[in-house]
Amino acid sequence: MDANDKLITLFSTRVRQLLLMYDKLKGEKKALEVAVAERDAALEDVRRELERLRGDYNSLKMAKMIEITDGDMESAQKRLSKLIRDVNKCITMISEK
Repeated sequence: MDANDKLITLFSTRVRQLLLMYDKLKGEKKALEVAVAERDAALEDVRRELERLRGDYNSLKMAKMIEITDGDMESAQKRLSKLIRDVNKCITMISEK
């Protein structure tokens, strides 16, 4: 009977150890779940910021294209005015002859 008592005591000790390990692992799991949730929230914030920055970048690209177009428009108008003056000079010269 002495051997059986030792086995039962050893078994109950091992069961208590397993329960303690289980509780410890359960606590670690909760801590990891909290860390994952925080990381997911931070990642979502970064994603939203990225989308906002992409929108800003696209707006800046569009503004730059419009700016370039306005500059091209001004130079085209200047060239056209110069061509009209040249044509008028030619007409005047032909009319004088």
